[in-house]
Amino acid sequence: MEENVNLRQGLLSLSPLLVFLALYFCLSVLAKDFYAVPITVAFMLSCLYALCIFRGRTTNERIGVLAHGAADENLMLMIWIFILAGAFASTAKAMGAVEATVNLALSLLPSGFLLGGLFLAACIISLSVGTSVGTIAALTPIASEMSAQTGHGLAMCVAIVVGGAYFGDNLSFISDTTIMATKTQGCQMRDKFRMNLRIALPAAMVAFALYIFMGFQNQANVATTAIDLLRIFPYAFVLVAAACGMNVVLVLAAGILLAATVGLWHGVFDFFGWLHAMSDGVLGMSELIIVTLMAGGLMETIRQTGGITFILQRLTRRIHGRRGAEGCIAALVTFTDFCTANNTIAILTVGPLAKNIAQHYEVDPRRSASLLDTFSCFAQGLIPYGAQMLIASGLAAVNPLSIIPYLYYPFLLGGMATLNIIFHEEKNHSVHAVGHDDAGSLRSR
Repeated sequence: MEENVNLRQGLLSLSPLLVFLALYFCLSVLAKDFYAVPITVAFMLSCLYALCIFRGRTTNERIGVLAHGAADENLMLMIWIFILAGAFASTAKAMGAVEATVNLALSLLPSGFLLGGLFLAACIISLSVGTSVGTIAALTPIASEMSAQTGHGLAMCVAIVVGGAYFGDNLSFISDTTIMATKTQGCQMRDKFRMNLRIALPAAMVAFALYIFMGFQNQANVATTAIDLLRIFPYAFVLVAAACGMNVVLVLAAGILLAATVGLWHGVFDFFGWLHAMSDGVLGMSELIIVTLMAGGLMETIRQTGGITFILQRLTRRIHGRRGAEGCIAALVTFTDFCTANNTIAILTVGPLAKNIAQHYEVDPRRSASLLDTFSCFAQGLIPYGAQMLIASGLAAVNPLSIIPYLYYPFLLGGMATLNIIFHEEKNHSVHAVGHDDAGSLRSR
């Protein structure tokens, strides 16, 4: 943030994101059809527009920036997860794992508790796994089948899984956002956990109560078939292995082999049938992979042209008091997440500046870490082009925009966090306040 980005340059740098939102969201609203504008086309046109306004570089260099953003290591890992998740979901569905798992849930839970039970399962699994992506990859197929058998809306059932996945992503000790937030702010994870729990738990309790109420308002009489526990075993393994901290790539790879073994044992498919099932699953994720690559390139263009630096400078220009500082930290990480579509990267980007602001305005480091993590999860949970939303929509074959209205937990989390900033009274704590020179340096940034 050493170089000052003026208003004209900053708005121009951010304009590709605005073009995407106008093409994808605004046109869909005007058409009254969330399927009217393909997300791949919206990203493609936004990337072409970004190339046109990228000044001071040759055409090859501009394209190189897009390619560099698309080739980011985190994105490549995410794409491998998408590929394996698609292969596992398709193999498991072909051999009957999804139907067997849903039948087990239907037989154990009264129909009124199914929605709340699905949310509770997503919360517990994500808290154990520490990753929202792994939770969504494991539970979305089950949510889709549950929707088909109970009559509950598909978008709502998928949204329940996505929302619950962010509960653990925000609180888990092994979550990358928790680790990044505490490292950048210099506090202990257990202290940040206590701070977060005061915000996340009330939001989760309200969401759970809503799902229970909705479940009893729309109860369905579902006839269950005989339960084959062997078909459930691949899903059980995936959930338990992920909860034990096993790498998500290895979890999904092992799940594919287990599902294939059970399918071959039951004679549901032969070896070549299994290969075709995996192929169908991978091809089903093709749109998601394409969107991920283009989103990475677009966000790298915005970053290199100064868009993120511009918004950081603008938001930190006028801070008044501790609440203003906390609100600024929340706004910084929220907007940066909208630009980067990655809550870990957003925390990494904003973290050092947030620590500077927290020190100068005497915000407890535990609290600044909590705000960074909470608002990054709030933002990531709502953007239709985030990895979590894309993988959920890809696995369920539903438009990501149709999921957003049912994301009660992320909305509640953002609301609770905002109220916490407004009404929170800071207790005495040991924090280093920067001197006059540091404050001047902060204002100059």
